[in-house]
Amino acid sequence: METGIYSDLAISAPEILLPARDADLSKWPVIACDQYTSEPAYWEETERLTADVPSAFHIILPEVYLETLSKDLLDGKIDSINRTMNEYLSNGTLMSLPKGFILTDRATSLHPSRKGLVLSVDLEEYDFTPGNKKKIRATEGTVLSRIPPRVRIRRNAPLEVPHIMLLIDDPDFLVIDPALKSLKASGTPPIYDIDLMQNGGHLLGYYTEAGSDIAEGIVGALSRLLEESRDGLLFAVGDGNHSLATAKAHWEKLREGLSPEECFAHPARYALVEVVNIHDEGLGFEPIHRVAFGLSPEEFYAAAGHSFADQGFMFMPEDDWYGMKPATAANAQIINVISGQDRYVAVLNHPAHTLAVGSLQNMLDHLLEERRDIRIDYIHGEDSVIALSSSGNTGFLLPVIPKESFFRTVMTEGVFPRKTFSMGEAFEKRYYMEAKRITSEDSL
Repeated sequence: METGIYSDLAISAPEILLPARDADLSKWPVIACDQYTSEPAYWEETERLTADVPSAFHIILPEVYLETLSKDLLDGKIDSINRTMNEYLSNGTLMSLPKGFILTDRATSLHPSRKGLVLSVDLEEYDFTPGNKKKIRATEGTVLSRIPPRVRIRRNAPLEVPHIMLLIDDPDFLVIDPALKSLKASGTPPIYDIDLMQNGGHLLGYYTEAGSDIAEGIVGALSRLLEESRDGLLFAVGDGNHSLATAKAHWEKLREGLSPEECFAHPARYALVEVVNIHDEGLGFEPIHRVAFGLSPEEFYAAAGHSFADQGFMFMPEDDWYGMKPATAANAQIINVISGQDRYVAVLNHPAHTLAVGSLQNMLDHLLEERRDIRIDYIHGEDSVIALSSSGNTGFLLPVIPKESFFRTVMTEGVFPRKTFSMGEAFEKRYYMEAKRITSEDSL
């Protein structure tokens, strides 16, 4: 078997690329390209901070540009990215580590520690089709139209840099925490220890080589999680689903011209990711709420009564609900509804969907087919929902998804409804630090 490839777990220990030790690491990592898409000033500042120095900024394409640049300008940017990647590989800007893993510890102003594990996953064991039984699964619907533009960026790139975060269900903290604790206790110096630009917090990383006791401990703990999985699910996509889907599409096209032997160890088959335990206290899980513009509570009540006719639907003022403290079914779903100064409670005693957000989204989708005058927006934060839910509009405050039920929901429902949850604030998203080849060295 190829060294560093663990086929039964759908992972590999990659040859990770990092900036050479004499590089200015404070300028290298930049935040995930799909953040601050409505704030071009953020990216303009990032461009200013990284001008004339090696930086991941020069080998990614922020999505803020995807909708604003012409095809010619976009092609020019992609060509520049590919040239820069090749320069970084040929001039020593990026240096390769022996096959292994990196354990990370990320601190932000909201969370003092979020631990992670950087490794590669086998794209043959990833599928975004709802209901599949692969070891790696999407957690939300994949918009197929978003994949081709990203494949275009990846097509001629010799490298990948990941903002993908995969989740594991490790309530006993067997995989990441013991490995990181052992590396710190052994006196092993961190391979990077830096402050992140633009208020991104602090990032600490420790490397362990494939085959070491610590690496084997990681592999053994992942094996145990897989054995305990109810249906073979090991990794659920937390962030970067469309990036992983793009890597999959690129690989499927590439493998058409390869022999089975070439396919097995080809670098494009394995995508670089960071794995995070869903139970890590530093991983914030926030619901994404809804506001329906142009919809009154009375109109919602009428439409919901029709959609939820067989689901034990109740709707009443909030004071009445909490005043009577009615008995509800054990699996009842409760959604707080707001319009101006009015507060209501919508209850489903026998919901058809396992999540309140799924029940509500299905109902709103049907309503939008009939009412073209209604617009739905997806909102982070209760205060914003309250501010936007003026008279004539209706806001819906959704409950937090318990971490304990997250993997169970993926197994049961296939994927979450779109815009269900957010993992932390924008500045807490993954920064590009590590890179990996996706072409063979002799192809450069």
